[in-house]
Amino acid sequence: MDANAIAVLDIFEKKMRLEIPMFQRQYVWNREHQWEPLWEDISRKFTEFIEDRKDAPVHFLGAMVLDQKQTQTGRVERRSVIDGQQRLTTLQLFLAAFRDFCREEGLADFADECEKFTLNTGRMAEPEIEQFKVWPTLSDRNQFRDVLTAGSRAALEGLHPLVRRPRARKPDPRPRMVEAYLFFYEQLVEFFKGTDSAPALAADISLADRLEECFEALKTALKVVAIDLERDDDAQVIFETLNARGEPLLPADLLRNYIFLRAARQGEAQEELYKQYWAEFDEDFWREEVTQGRLRRPRSDLFIQHFLASKQARDIPIKHLFVEYKYWIDRAKPFNTVRDELVSIAKRRDDFRRISVPDKCNVLGRLARFLSVFDVSTAYPPLLALLDGGANDAEMARIAEILESYLLRRAICGAETKAYNRLFMALTRAIRRDGAKADVVAEHLAGLHSATDEWPSDEAFARAWMSRNAYSQLNNMRITYVLGRISKTYLSSKMEALKFDGPITVEHIMPQGWVAHWPLQDGSKGIEDAWLQGDGEPRALASERRDSLVQTFGNLTLITGSLNSSIKHGPWQEKRREILAHSLLPINTQLHQYDVWDEDAIETRGRELLDRALKLWPRR
Repeated sequence: MDANAIAVLDIFEKKMRLEIPMFQRQYVWNREHQWEPLWEDISRKFTEFIEDRKDAPVHFLGAMVLDQKQTQTGRVERRSVIDGQQRLTTLQLFLAAFRDFCREEGLADFADECEKFTLNTGRMAEPEIEQFKVWPTLSDRNQFRDVLTAGSRAALEGLHPLVRRPRARKPDPRPRMVEAYLFFYEQLVEFFKGTDSAPALAADISLADRLEECFEALKTALKVVAIDLERDDDAQVIFETLNARGEPLLPADLLRNYIFLRAARQGEAQEELYKQYWAEFDEDFWREEVTQGRLRRPRSDLFIQHFLASKQARDIPIKHLFVEYKYWIDRAKPFNTVRDELVSIAKRRDDFRRISVPDKCNVLGRLARFLSVFDVSTAYPPLLALLDGGANDAEMARIAEILESYLLRRAICGAETKAYNRLFMALTRAIRRDGAKADVVAEHLAGLHSATDEWPSDEAFARAWMSRNAYSQLNNMRITYVLGRISKTYLSSKMEALKFDGPITVEHIMPQGWVAHWPLQDGSKGIEDAWLQGDGEPRALASERRDSLVQTFGNLTLITGSLNSSIKHGPWQEKRREILAHSLLPINTQLHQYDVWDEDAIETRGRELLDRALKLWPRR
């Protein structure tokens, strides 16, 4: 066999048809597991080229195995795709979307250039078939042909309109290849043109110039490994070998071999270094898989990703940690010796444990819990940079308060989190440049003013607190965190701290299903009752006001265990008595002052909790 690393566009440059054998499965890739990761890889290279960082390592999108096929005279040359058919097909769908985006934006030259990589041209015996660079299995050919030849997104959506069946909540999905094309088209629009809340990257540079750079990335920096089989190679054996399932090596395993091989070459004591600095990585704790965003990876992977990001202040793709680490060591030469390298890794490994695993015994324990509950792993690189820069516990305690205020205010205001990766990379650069100080963090965050990154003011925070549906912004665990922090503000120095064996849950004081159990002040049961009685407008307004307040913080509290279902919906006097009798949480001790629980009471308590929230999470 003959293996070569070739650029993505080089696969399709030659006049050739890559045929997917009939026995291969149909197209099965989907958004979550394949399209999004592929787009992340492509867009990362696009970003590097637009930002003139072309010295970054080449990125490999995978491998494909091709077998020779006899081609009759006058026919387009053919190859049989033994492995990699899903990837090849998806790349064609992406290029079709890229081509049509260029054409839609009035850049016909780019569209025509791109089309050379999606369709064969010139003389062909059967142009209706041979024009395609990739020829799928029989069941996929119609949708593939539609995507490659429709010529625009609108035309393709016309061929495959959304169909909603009677009583169906969602329309039927379009064919999978059509969905793939539409996904990539939407990502290209967002990347090059931006959205209302997130401006496009380098929007001050013309679209044509940015596209030129991205074409260059496709031609040079995004590659695949193409394996051409020779006449005596057994295609089936090779296919089975490539797809055999073994226990994969973790990036930490690869790094260990790489680091200690260099230690031996440099005459450093491998065994001593291993015992002193690396042995902990081989413990189960670091090999345990944990969830970060939509990924589930071993802790060692996540640490290495954030360690590299903290050192380089740029996004590190988790799928390519070993390559990225090796490239950094070879190119930047950040350490004089392997010992220095391992000392740095071990220190930051311990720091990562402090900021990612809640522990009441260390000053960063509460921040670790907050970041875990609110799933903000993008904050780890700047935190590691701060600790690497020498920030002491007192400084880190201030920084923890600043970060929690910034992130919690944005969460309650319903702000987007999509730009957090870029935001925290910029913060990491500021820390590396200006010092590991709380003032540096506070000034950087206070200087952000766009919708995607601003630190909400007291006024914006108060509006959200008093009027927004808490559950539309936060889940149950996050609301529990917020109310739990506020509950502790009611403790005096003379009161004992409480410990609970059972879980704490969020309770709606006025039930969510209030219509059936808690009448309006005039005795009616909400908007339905109001309209039946013919005087709907005042009562409808009262009903709407109640609906809007029942999900706000003023109507939420914490309880241990669960109230009897009859009490949960019973009248306020009974519910208050039960809560005060069975709950020792400080946040509930104030409920005795409310003889009536209505809309005014909810707003009054909401303002009381807000006053405490503003002090807990001030804007610096």
